[in-house]
Amino acid sequence: MEPELSARLAALEDKVQKILVSVEKTRKYFLWTLIISVALVVLPAVGLAFAIPAFLTNYVGSIQNISGV
Repeated sequence: MEPELSARLAALEDKVQKILVSVEKTRKYFLWTLIISVALVVLPAVGLAFAIPAFLTNYVGSIQNISGV
């Protein structure tokens, strides 16, 4: 019974190690997905928060110069 039990434990340890490797790959995949999502969504939104007021200032100034006000 002892050799059979040792063989089963060794097989289980191998499977657990493979699961650990798979979980780490999945964790890294989710981390990079989060980083790319932030780069593609949040950073442009922050940039627009600064660009829109500057654009509106220039636009309104141009309209005022054209109308002579």
